[in-house]
Amino acid sequence: MTEDNKKINIAEELARAKESIKAAELLFEGGLINDAVSRLYYFALYHIRAVLLSKGLEPKSHEGALRLFGLHFVKEGQFEAGTSHVFSKLMKYREEADYNPSYTFTKEDYTELRREAEALAVKAETFLRGKGYL
Repeated sequence: MTEDNKKINIAEELARAKESIKAAELLFEGGLINDAVSRLYYFALYHIRAVLLSKGLEPKSHEGALRLFGLHFVKEGQFEAGTSHVFSKLMKYREEADYNPSYTFTKEDYTELRREAEALAVKAETFLRGKGYL
């Protein structure tokens, strides 16, 4: 993967992230909180994938994204473990929101998860900016 390809792919991931957060807000405003939580996960996923692309890493699965992020960015000290924990929590909650009909998120849950997802996004974008990808 060339540097130009990395920049293009990172920009595409961040564009998808922007759409996901817009979708999350629309769903939340429409009272579809579980679906909004699911979209928050994708907002975080696309940021994590953008960070992974900065090293030419392309995960094949959601779990792979989490593993690669932990190995290549948390373990190396470029991100704190808390960032990985937020991503892992959002991944778990996305699965609950999508596949567990008895699991219900509250407005307060969504608000807190959005705050955490946005903090993750700021850290990812700050990292990418520092590496010259933004």
